[in-house]
Parts: sequence; C-alpha cells; structure tokens
Amino acid sequence: MTASPSAFADRTDDFAWCESVIERNSNSFYRAFSLLPEPKRQSVYALYAFCRLADDCVDVDASAAKLEQVNDDLVGFFAGRVPDAPLWRALDAVCSLFDLEAAPFFDMLEGQRRDLAFRQPETMGDLEEYGYYVAGSVGLMLLPILHAGSAVDDRLRDSAVALGVAMQLTNILRDVGEDLANGRIYLPARVLEAASHGPERLRAHVVDGSFRDAWEAVARRSEELYRPMERDVFALDGDSRLPTLSSLYLYRGILDEVRAGGYQCFERRAAVPKDAAAQLVGDAVRALEEGGR
Repeated sequence: MTASPSAFADRTDDFAWCESVIERNSNSFYRAFSLLPEPKRQSVYALYAFCRLADDCVDVDASAAKLEQVNDDLVGFFAGRVPDAPLWRALDAVCSLFDLEAAPFFDMLEGQRRDLAFRQPETMGDLEEYGYYVAGSVGLMLLPILHAGSAVDDRLRDSAVALGVAMQLTNILRDVGEDLANGRIYLPARVLEAASHGPERLRAHVVDGSFRDAWEAVARRSEELYRPMERDVFALDGDSRLPTLSSLYLYRGILDEVRAGGYQCFERRAAVPKDAAAQLVGDAVRALEEGGR
C-alpha cells in the first residue's frame, strides 16, 4: 500500500505526542527511525507509543487492570471503535494507510502479562519464546510499514521476528542490574548453571569470569539473531533499509559498549555515545551501498 502524507494532516498533534514518547524513551530507535520519510516515520512513532503504553502498565504501574484496559481498548480499536486519545487516533491514521495485522499487537500484550506473572526462564528456548511475545511481535507490527509495496513472505517475517528477539536479548544484557532490582532474572537458569554463576552471586553483583561466560552465552545468541535481517534488509522498501539497518547496528552496538565497560551492567546502563552512533549509521550506509552493487 502506498501512503500519502495528506492522510495524516488532521493528526499532526497526535503524531507529535507519539514522537515525544519515543524521543524520551529510546535514543537508538529514535535516531534510526527518524531517517524514515513521512508518514512511515510517524507510523513507527505511533507503534512505539503503543508498546510503551503497554510496557508502562507493567514496569511503572505493575497493574494487570491497566494492561487489560489496554487489551479492551485494542479489541475495540480493531472493531472500529477508536478511543479518543492521541495514541489511538494516530494508530487509526496508520491503519488507514498500512495493512497492520491485529495478532502481533495482542501477542505483545501477552508478553506483558508474562512479566506481571514473572518466572525466570529455565532455558534459552524459554527466553526466546518470551522474546517473541514482547519484541518479535513488534517486528511483525513494523513489517507492513517497512515493506509496504507488496506481500511479506515467510522468510522476511522470520527475519523481522529474529531482529525483535535479538534486540530484546540485548536489552536484557544491558539491564541486568535494573531488572534484578525489580525482582527479575532474565538470564536463563541453565545458562547461569552452566557457567557456575549461581543466583546468589548474581544478586551480589559479582562480575567475574563465570558471569562473563553466562552473559556472553546470551550475547552470542543475540548476535546470531541479528544476522537474518542484516542479510534480508534488501527485501524491505528502499526508503526503509537504512533506518532498519541503522537500528540493528545501533542496538547491536550496545553489546560492545557493555563489553568495553567491563560488563558493569549492574550499576549503570550502557548506551552508544553520539560519535559512535554516527559511525554505526555510516557503517550501515556503506553496507547498503556495497550490497546494492
């Protein structure tokens, strides 16, 4: 479907509200997807704002009732009843231009429910299943915007899911200390056991060889999951390739920042500095130029 900026003319304030949400909460996504043309850029901002609303029901409010209200609003939205709020009005405009599927939105809410009833994942498979619900689903939400010209095949869908899961694993590796403070250990129990790094050492913020081994086991899987979209990015619309590859490089760069900081992810949250971010975007530009030859 081809989008027309004029379809968004009556939603300028609503999209500005959505943009403020992503600008406050995610430097990496904001840097990358601000490279999209309108209205794709605005559409991504609206999707991010929806995900932030759902995430805040858990991480800010710890409220199952608020999360179920979002679910009820979503059911009504896809039935044609648009709640009178900036997010929903913006999403209504997005749906008028792009063929968004309902299922990934509901899958993402299921991931939030799993956080409310949190249990440490036992295996990497358990962690990746959780990663699908909270983040792989977001990859599927984005695909109709980033690949708007034709139908999406299964390989590209799988790559979009893998990218979302890779980013979620990166988040987990960046936020070990923050999650621990909230009573959550996302590093799988068997991964910690294999590295001989028990939960008591994790709670004591011990950063040693065994912790690095456990951390790197998850990091290697995250890096593997980045590769399918790095390969398949040329299947996206031409105007969506650089923003998508930039987001991939910027997020993957967080892993290197944690490593450069000596794996000190208990006391501080690693971020890609502006100069390094600019270099990574430049790397994405060059990769696309070389791959397009």
